[in-house]
Amino acid sequence: MRYPERVRSGIALLLAGTLVACADARATVPIEQGYGPNPTLPAPRESLLPTVHIAKAEPWRDGEAPVAAPGLEVRAFATGLDHPRWLHVLPNGDVLVAESDAPAEHDDTGFAPRTWAMKLVMGQAGSGGPSANRITLLRDADGDGATEYSGVFLDGLNSPFGMTLSGGKLYVADTDALLAFPYRDGETRITAPGEKIADLPAGGINHHWTKDVIASPDGRALYVTVGSNSNAAENGLGVELARAGVLEIDPATHRVRQFASGLRNPNGLAWQPDSGALWVAVNERDELGGDLVPDYMTSLRDGGFYGWPYSYYGGHVDPRVEPARPDLVAKAIVPDYALGPHTASLGLAFNKGDALGPLYRDGAFVGQHGSWNRVPRSGYKVIFVPFAGGKPAGPPRDVLTGFLGADDAAHGRPVGVAIDRTGALLVADDVGGRVWRVTRRDR
Repeated sequence: MRYPERVRSGIALLLAGTLVACADARATVPIEQGYGPNPTLPAPRESLLPTVHIAKAEPWRDGEAPVAAPGLEVRAFATGLDHPRWLHVLPNGDVLVAESDAPAEHDDTGFAPRTWAMKLVMGQAGSGGPSANRITLLRDADGDGATEYSGVFLDGLNSPFGMTLSGGKLYVADTDALLAFPYRDGETRITAPGEKIADLPAGGINHHWTKDVIASPDGRALYVTVGSNSNAAENGLGVELARAGVLEIDPATHRVRQFASGLRNPNGLAWQPDSGALWVAVNERDELGGDLVPDYMTSLRDGGFYGWPYSYYGGHVDPRVEPARPDLVAKAIVPDYALGPHTASLGLAFNKGDALGPLYRDGAFVGQHGSWNRVPRSGYKVIFVPFAGGKPAGPPRDVLTGFLGADDAAHGRPVGVAIDRTGALLVADDVGGRVWRVTRRDR
């Protein structure tokens, strides 16, 4: 039955209160202890009903903006976008933004009251509408830090997310395929049809639908993230083929192989400038309590296994997954750096420049989309993790906060992050329909 929007909202709010009240995901450990190379990992706590603690989406009003850290300032780079998720900066300074949402056929696991209730409540978070299925080009023609030109660069896509430019081709990761388009510097629209480089795991469930893509520095390989089809393998391992990991794809031969596995929901890919290692931001599993399991970012090893679904953070066994696989748990690699439980850390961008000041010269910016399975809320901000010698070297620093308003509504939710040609930080805000630009405050 399809309820009217007012009825759906009322049911959602009622269910939200019920699910929060009946479940036990209230955190007992300070959120700061869920960050760093050695996060606190208390015993798991399961419950009959999941905690669904959604911040209802209420987009920014005129004049409102997130709060930048001391020494920084933030302005809208572009507004009026339709669920902007991911960013890519072209060599000429133009910015591509993927306007995208989940595909229409999504998470089809059959009717279950628990799943139906969760979907209804989580729809209040600002997603779930029709996907724009396009990539828009933003151009700051006069260099004033705001977009003068905004136009459709590519359309007719299928829930696009990641983008990378390599060898004169723009590669786009749709939810079900990796596509290549010819690119000429400065053009404002691509009309040529895309070449399919490889099919990507999708299908009727396609639980974690976003796919990121990045090219190797020599252009000989492409790396694509593919999230799991479940939280903790509850849909069976048969639907997880080639999922929960990073694929390596040869753009010349179209050959696909598994590069890294056991990554529940990998998203942002980035090359670490000092070590040359490929890093990824990963969303870990839910419904084990408010303190578990921290999301993380980690360097990737070719052939490495990172635990999912059998364990987390190395040898910490997930008691829900059967049959157990102690042989795989023994091989599980411990991630490099925890990013807090349930923060939904998505965007990842390394910085080596001085444009934002010495505090942000060497490290990683991370876009944290925000929690749904934790009380109190976590994420809903952009952070910076300092690096030294190619490795994390200290606690995180808040860069952009204030996405949660005093009314406890989400006025925005940060997703993709990127460094523009001037060294400023760009942040895609899907709920707010904007791209924010963070710069150093003039002294």
